Formats: sequence, C-alpha cells, structure tokens
Amino acid sequence: METIEQFYKNKYGESISAEIKNSTGQFSVFRIEDRIRTTSSSTSFIRRNFFKIMLFQGDNMFHYGDKSIAIKGNTLLFFNPQIPYTYEPLLSDTKGVFCVFSDEFLNGNFRLELQTLPLFTSGMHPVFSLNEQEFIQVKQTFEKIIKEVDSDYVYKYELIKHYLCELIYCGMKLQPVNDNIEISNSTHRITSVFMELLERQFPIENKNQRFEFRKPKMFAESLFIHVNYLNKCIKKYTGKTTTELISERLISEAKALLKYTDWDISEISFALGFEEQAHFTNFIKRHTNRTPSSFR
Repeated sequence: METIEQFYKNKYGESISAEIKNSTGQFSVFRIEDRIRTTSSSTSFIRRNFFKIMLFQGDNMFHYGDKSIAIKGNTLLFFNPQIPYTYEPLLSDTKGVFCVFSDEFLNGNFRLELQTLPLFTSGMHPVFSLNEQEFIQVKQTFEKIIKEVDSDYVYKYELIKHYLCELIYCGMKLQPVNDNIEISNSTHRITSVFMELLERQFPIENKNQRFEFRKPKMFAESLFIHVNYLNKCIKKYTGKTTTELISERLISEAKALLKYTDWDISEISFALGFEEQAHFTNFIKRHTNRTPSSFR
C-alpha cells in the first residue's frame, strides 16, 4: 500500500514543490507533461491509500485490478484505494492533469463516504471518454484548481474541495444509470440510509447540539432491522465495520471542533456524546495517538 507521502517521494523525489511540503499533504495537483519529464517508467501495480482523478489526453492502456482498458483521446479517469492499478509507459506527446487527495481531505463534503459513491466502489472501473464540450468543462475545472494552488488565498483549499466535488459529480453524471453494481439493492439501500443518518447529525454547530447515534444498535433500531444484519450490509458494501465508520466520522468532527472552535475540551466532549471528558480523551488517543490538547 503506497501512501500519499510515498507517492510524492517516489515519483518526484527532491523536486517536490514547496507548496506540497508546506501543505497538509492531503491534496496535490500535477500536469502529466511534468510527470513525463521526471520519470519515464509507468507506476507500480499496487494499491494506494489515496484517491486520484485524472484528465488524460492521449492513447494508453490502463490496468484496473484484473481488467485492462484501452483509452484514446480525451478521457476522465477515477482511481480509489480499493483497486490496484497501473498503466503503460507514457508517450512523449501525452498531456493532461491529475490530482491526488486523501479521504480525510474531502471528509464532510458528501452525505456519503467517498468509497460508497459509484465512482469509487470496489468492482467499478470508471473510465469516461469525453466529447469536446465535456472535455472543456473538466479541463476548466482542473485549471481553476491549479490556479488556486498557486494563489495566496487563505481559503484556497476550501475552494479546491468544491472544485473536486464538481469533478466527482461530473463523473457521476457520465456514469450510465444501468451500471451493473455487484451488490444487492437492499445492501446498497441500507448502507445509503445509514450514511445519511450518520451525516445528518453533523456538523456540530453549537454547544447544546449532541451527537446521539453513537452505537450500531441505535442505527439498526431506527432502520427497523437487526444490528447483525446492519453490520453485515455495511461490511459487504464498504469493507469497514459499522463501528469503524461511526468512529471515523466522530474523529473527523472532533478534529474540526478542536481546530476551528474556542470551545473547552469538556464542551466538545459533551457535544460529541461523551459523558466524561476522560472517555473522550481516551477515544482520541486510541485513534490518533495524540491527546485532544496536543492536537489543538
């Protein structure tokens, strides 16, 4: 499993820009032309722990898991951590742009987790040939991302998140409605409703608001199903347990409250559903190896 940090180092070495070094490391954008200049070999056939969106201009063969897909002309491609991928060596006249980003970078911008979206679901191979109008639209969005990365705008990464969402929704519009997802409709439906119930509790906007649904059993009761069946559906569709998904979302909100509010840690602890601050502290330490105070 290649991390996003290893990707920067392996592919760009000491030529990593100051922008990447100074950023959170959760997002970066590159032109394919620069990729050709820095390395002539294709990427390794391994899994990555980050997502990638690519606008490719040229001919090549991309390998997704056990499938090989030939592309020609202007193509929009999406890659996710669940599927290993690689491609043939790039031709000298290849052009395009791609961005890489972590799950955490976009966390909270969708009602559902990224890996439950059709574009990033295991078994899907989202590769879209673009007509001229679609190509211009996608290219303009990437150019706006590049412009913001090079700017001094204090909220540029928040704006970039919106542009990323635009690319993802564009891909979802291109995806045929009758794509054959190898998961039962009931599993998909239950997972979607669970994620919506989870997201509906966020963001925590005031100290009197509380995160109530903290246990899988609470969600199961709201869905009128047995908790074991809920856990089975969630695991089958996302590859994660119900508890893991709840904890990940809780950690994400905790980080946001610690970073962007002046609330006391005890107030954050209460808002996130912990009766004792010590329980909140232990929860944060178990998942981040840091105390709430040190993270703040």
